Amino acid sequence: MRRTLVLGVCLSALVVSAPIAQGQRDPDINWKIRREATEHSRVMQTLQVLTDVYGPRLTGSPNAKAAGEWVVKETTAWGLKNAHLEPWDFGHPGWANERLSVHVVSPVKDALVAEALAWTPGTNGAVTAETVKLEPPARATQAELTAFFDKHRAGVKGRIVLVGAPQTLEVTIVPPQKRREDGEVRAQFSGTGGGGPAFPTPPTPPANALTAAQLAEQLDQFLVAAGAVGRVNDAGREHGQIRAFNNRTFDVAKAVPTVVMRNEDYGRLWRLMTSGRAVQVELNIVNQHYPEGRTQYNVVAEIPGTDKAAEVVMLGGHLDSWHAATGATDNAIGCATMMEAIRILNAVGVKPRRTIRLALWTGEEQGLLGSQAYVKEHFGTFENPKPEYANFAGYFNIDSGTGRARGMTVFGPPEAARILKDATASFIDNGFFGASATTSRRRGGSDHTSFNEAGLPGIGVQQDPIEYGTHTWHTNLDTYERIIEDDARESAMVIAAAVYELAMRDQQLPRLMKETMPALPTP
Repeated sequence: MRRTLVLGVCLSALVVSAPIAQGQRDPDINWKIRREATEHSRVMQTLQVLTDVYGPRLTGSPNAKAAGEWVVKETTAWGLKNAHLEPWDFGHPGWANERLSVHVVSPVKDALVAEALAWTPGTNGAVTAETVKLEPPARATQAELTAFFDKHRAGVKGRIVLVGAPQTLEVTIVPPQKRREDGEVRAQFSGTGGGGPAFPTPPTPPANALTAAQLAEQLDQFLVAAGAVGRVNDAGREHGQIRAFNNRTFDVAKAVPTVVMRNEDYGRLWRLMTSGRAVQVELNIVNQHYPEGRTQYNVVAEIPGTDKAAEVVMLGGHLDSWHAATGATDNAIGCATMMEAIRILNAVGVKPRRTIRLALWTGEEQGLLGSQAYVKEHFGTFENPKPEYANFAGYFNIDSGTGRARGMTVFGPPEAARILKDATASFIDNGFFGASATTSRRRGGSDHTSFNEAGLPGIGVQQDPIEYGTHTWHTNLDTYERIIEDDARESAMVIAAAVYELAMRDQQLPRLMKETMPALPTP
């Protein structure tokens, strides 16, 4: 028995070490992937650097570029080739918050929890002012909005303005499940069509009414012109969660110093004012602006192909994050997972027929801008293809937090989904149940839809929700501590196997043809 075991181990070692000829499939690839991912994982080391060292990674900030430069050095050290930054035109200056403190100083004294709104100015030192409530209309014509501003103009001068009544949040009695039931996921991917989320078209505003964007822009202009000292928005989320986005104009001259305050503190200030007490707040905000941020960078690195090297299989996620936390679940863990997948393939010595290219994007949070620029530059569209369009063999994207991969959606015919399902069938023990096809060219959600929009096979990885939508997505709680290491390892395994399959096939992943390609959706 012992001699048989030793002989088996020796034979396994011979199989592992046996060289694989150019263009020849490795029959033991999935076993090698599992072993490398289990015994030599670097996913958490990668995550730690992207979050603790370079987080947050707001598009346009020095951290975003520094993170990309680190990825270039790290992937080069792993043995990947052609690692470099690819510039694209963001068109806005960079911005970063360096320091922020908010205190109520009268009629009580206490520290308040808030985050700066991006692309708004700082306070040039601590500023103390009385607060005032302002409840702008949610829907209004231009005449109605002008009358509202005229009524409140004198009241906001020299004040810190709390905009909008605090949201009343019901206590969550039954929280959403953090893992999906296997039966539910299996049923979703039991077929090959109908997969992928739908992105509804926003409702049309009533006739003569200003849009929400127009209302927001004019409100900012009003506060600047009327001489408000600062602005406070209600985060409107439970348990201290804050989502702080940006001034839509990206122009700091068109907004007053602005913070988003946790609902618990915002409600307290509002109630104090409602009860007739005068409230004073101190703001101290240090923001920096970076003109060089107008040029942003995607990161690419490759395992070169062999006989089909001109064709490319891509995998990636977005490197940028919002600034309220270090961007762990959105999307440092996605980047770390894809970096781990390509590292695994390189470490086990694959000789792919097609080039395998890692791509990490910036500008995703501002509208998939980095991947949009890349697709436009390299591939064009189905209607106006560039030479590289014909050589594209698929792009895998992950961007839904720390949950393990459970399935994939691919833009293309049902045959494309079946190929991915077969390629990943041996990972059912990881809770991965295959793939489904979608024919939606609507942009939204994440960067794979930039490829779908162009008529190319973008592949979105579907994941367990864990705490993504409920706690960490875009919030100040999005940190390293919210990551599940085993989930990331298992995701990297199945993605590596799927990438290998597309890199080795005789034919590319099937695409939609002229007769079946849907028209681009209207904006």
